[in-house]
Amino acid sequence: MDHRTVIASLPPEAKDQLQQRSDMLGLRHLSGYLGALGVTSAGIAWQVPLWPVLIVPQGVLLVFLFTLSHECTHKTPFKTSWLNDVIGHLVSVPIALPFTWFRYFHLAHHKWTNHPDKDPELGGKPRPRDRLSLLIYLSGWPYWKGMAFVLRQNAFGQIDAPYLPERQHSAMRVEARLLLAFYGVAALSLFLSPLLFWLWILPVLLGQPFLRLYLLAEHGLCPPVANMLENSRTTFTNRIVRFLAWNMPYHAEHHAFPNVPFHQLPALHDWTREHLKSTSDGYSQFTSNYVRSVKHQSFS
Repeated sequence: MDHRTVIASLPPEAKDQLQQRSDMLGLRHLSGYLGALGVTSAGIAWQVPLWPVLIVPQGVLLVFLFTLSHECTHKTPFKTSWLNDVIGHLVSVPIALPFTWFRYFHLAHHKWTNHPDKDPELGGKPRPRDRLSLLIYLSGWPYWKGMAFVLRQNAFGQIDAPYLPERQHSAMRVEARLLLAFYGVAALSLFLSPLLFWLWILPVLLGQPFLRLYLLAEHGLCPPVANMLENSRTTFTNRIVRFLAWNMPYHAEHHAFPNVPFHQLPALHDWTREHLKSTSDGYSQFTSNYVRSVKHQSFS
């Protein structure tokens, strides 16, 4: 069965339960996340013994704020609507991701998932097909370059992507200008203290490859078909990764039923597991399969 048939087959009471949002569960998860980030940040700021080893986990925690921002575009982590918007905007700042723009970019991705020409995540270009392009992708350079272009375009250029509604153009322009102003002040602060370099800039640069690899698994090696249980991958992984990613390793389930909040995705998985077409037993397995596909294409 495809995702539409599976979701339509859910009993009404189960469907209602799966869509129940919760401020308490969302804030509890966020508190744990921010607590972990506070520990690594304090260790770096106070330069505890062996503090440089905290830079990579600090970076991973910072870049994986992307997954919370992503959830907030769907207004699912929290029951209170404005909480989703405020937190979505705040957690997007460390990763240079304009939240209003990203909401519509991401909705278009859901509409055209894995479509070679229409999915804006692909932008008409294939995912990495050789070892060099894979290394460049994992470095995070295309992401930072792309976000710099989006911020500049939204702030001073013409906003013309077909998936960006005209009624939101002014909000996107204000958002981009505020972010650029903030980053300008942050850059100037580096002349007074290197603290932001160690707490933010270096960590997000080092953490980006971990996020890129995680995101590549969501749709990489999946076919460009309409069935969300086939064009999206569920990756079976440990609790730490699920915590970092707000349960988004259940990604086929998320695409099949985007209204389901993060804390209900394991329950949705129980309904969909026998219909999943694209899965991996961990990110190591996916990475190994992807590297083999890259090697094959490199010499083909």
